[in-house]
Amino acid sequence: MLTKDKMDRINHLAKKKKTEGLTEEEILEQEGLRQEYLEKFRENFKGQLKKIKFVEDLSEEELAEIKKQQN
Repeated sequence: MLTKDKMDRINHLAKKKKTEGLTEEEILEQEGLRQEYLEKFRENFKGQLKKIKFVEDLSEEELAEIKKQQN
C-alpha cells in the first residue's frame, strides 16, 4: 500500500475539495495520488486472488495438510 504520508495527503485533499475547493495543481496531485493508490490496490488484490485455492482442485495430501494446519 501507499505510505502513511501519501494516504494522509489523499485524505487532506479530499476534505479540502469538499470544504473550499482545490487549485489546478492540487487537482493534478490528487489525481496522481489516486492513480498510484489504485495501482497498489490492484496489485495487492491480484496477489490475494493468486493465493486462493479451491478445495475441489486440491489433492488429498494438500487437503490433509490444510486440515492439519487449522488444528
